[in-house]
Amino acid sequence: MNVGARIKELRERAGFTQNGLAEWAGVSQTHLRRVELGQQDITVGQLSLICDGLGVTLAEFFNVTGEREGFSECIAKLTPKQRQLLMEFLKSI
Repeated sequence: MNVGARIKELRERAGFTQNGLAEWAGVSQTHLRRVELGQQDITVGQLSLICDGLGVTLAEFFNVTGEREGFSECIAKLTPKQRQLLMEFLKSI
């Protein structure tokens, strides 16, 4: 899954500008733009804030087919870097 493309899709559907969503989530517009272009990674914490702004859960964010998937299926679709970031986030809470 291309996380940046999914953010852009949901952002546009929700009527947010890059700047508006970035401000809401507490990230720079430049960072959000680079994430959407696939040039930079995003932390799970930042993605969670973006999902809040877009009105979707993290599970809904990763469920692009509209079918219910389990947590393990979602994790299986993450890149190794995204899995590492998720583990770091889970250990921090």
